[in-house]
Amino acid sequence: MEQDERLLHSSSFGAAAAAYAEHRPDYAQAAVRWALDPAPGPRVLDLGAGTGKLTATLVASGADVIAVEPDPEMLAELRRALPAVRALAGSAEAIPLPDGSVDAVLAGNAMHWFDMAVARPEIARVLAPGGVLAGLWNVLDDRVDWIAGLERVAGSAAIGPRDTLGNWRAATADLHLPGIGGARFGLPEQDEFPHGQRRTADSLAATLATRAGMLVMPEQERQAVLGRIRAFLTGGPETAHGEFTLPMLTGVLRVRRL
Repeated sequence: MEQDERLLHSSSFGAAAAAYAEHRPDYAQAAVRWALDPAPGPRVLDLGAGTGKLTATLVASGADVIAVEPDPEMLAELRRALPAVRALAGSAEAIPLPDGSVDAVLAGNAMHWFDMAVARPEIARVLAPGGVLAGLWNVLDDRVDWIAGLERVAGSAAIGPRDTLGNWRAATADLHLPGIGGARFGLPEQDEFPHGQRRTADSLAATLATRAGMLVMPEQERQAVLGRIRAFLTGGPETAHGEFTLPMLTGVLRVRRL
């Protein structure tokens, strides 16, 4: 994705902040534990924290969390949901924290929006020696037949390569490299952890409507895609009647500063 396109997509969420907060899933607790396992201490930066979906899971894990988010509307939702969390305006490219001040930097469904050429040295700067950088992505389990069918119907604007188990590893593998910011890092590791979200046909369509590709779409085209998604979900035996569990996993890509 080109720089201008990435900026357009990454800046699209603010107008849908309330819907994002309502419909986006949290993160598997086992995934967060694995991401933080090598960290030397409890100080965690949730970078690109959005409305606080990952922040809440980190708080529940007992971490000492600071959240940083560039979009004022997303940040306002986070502060409303988690008033006890220190939440700062800032970005991956300009982190408002001192050198070596955190033991881990985590990003939930956000690292692909960072300008990593600038963000890498900033992340390395705030990480303590032995600290961990990890990206987390909630991905749909496309080994399930109806999920694979939904992917075909929805198209890449709603379900992209980072959004499915079959593709997320390849799609995210080069997002952070061992030589971040001149500091020494170990080799990246990837793993997935089972997760799920209770949805209905309507609420799953609303969830997919918060994807960046959908938010930047012309309204007529967006409604046409959402119509196909709703028709598929209301016509399928697994999703047509009341609540169902959306089969997901939380994928984690982590690297440790040496």
